[in-house]
Parts: sequence; C-alpha cells; structure tokens
Amino acid sequence: MMARRAKGSKAVERKLAAASRRGAKQHYVLRLCVAGASPRSAAAIRNVTALCEEHLKGRYTLNVIDIYQKPILAVEEGVLAAPTLVRKMPLPLRRLIGDMSNEERVLVGLDIKTRRGDTDAETR
Repeated sequence: MMARRAKGSKAVERKLAAASRRGAKQHYVLRLCVAGASPRSAAAIRNVTALCEEHLKGRYTLNVIDIYQKPILAVEEGVLAAPTLVRKMPLPLRRLIGDMSNEERVLVGLDIKTRRGDTDAETR
C-alpha cells in the first residue's frame, strides 16, 4: 500500500510540474481602466507596462481603457475605482485597484509570483 502512495504522489508531482510549465507559457490578457489623464492614471500605465515588459515579455496583451471616454466598459468590467487592472486571461478573472506601484503585490495578484516570493511563473 505504501508503494502505491509513493507512486501516486510521484505521478501527481509530474502532473503539477507539467501544469506549471504550461502556466509559464500562458498568454495574459489584461485591461487597465483609468480615469482620464490624471497623474495616478499615468503612473498606473507606466507601472503596468514596465511590469509586463519585465515579467511577461511577448506573453501579454494590455488594453488601456479611459472610463471617462468609455464608461460602459467600466460597468461591464465591474470597475468601482480607478485605476483598476483586470486580468481577463488566464482564468480566473482578477481585479487589482491602485496605481500598481507595489510590484510584488501586483505580481502576486496576477499569479505571476507566489506569496512567498520565491517562485516566479517564468521559472515554474
């Protein structure tokens, strides 16, 4: 019975490792909802763009939406405050609010990095 558990746990480990490798290659679809050309909106755009270029280079699509210009999109996305970053893909949907200046918090929120900070999705 012990041998079966060990064999089963190794199979689970292999499956988890394969899923992690697939996750590292996933394409991220992000939508950043900002409110006009405010300094906070500009900071959020800069911060998210830099973060994506550093951690998701070639694996992301970022759409910036001005909720003053397209308020219906804010309603569709469930945006209650701006700036809000919405991770549409990979699922599950995630929403982060603020100027995105806390890089580690944004990386954890997008599931690019673990809470402990020791594993990056690119290296999983």
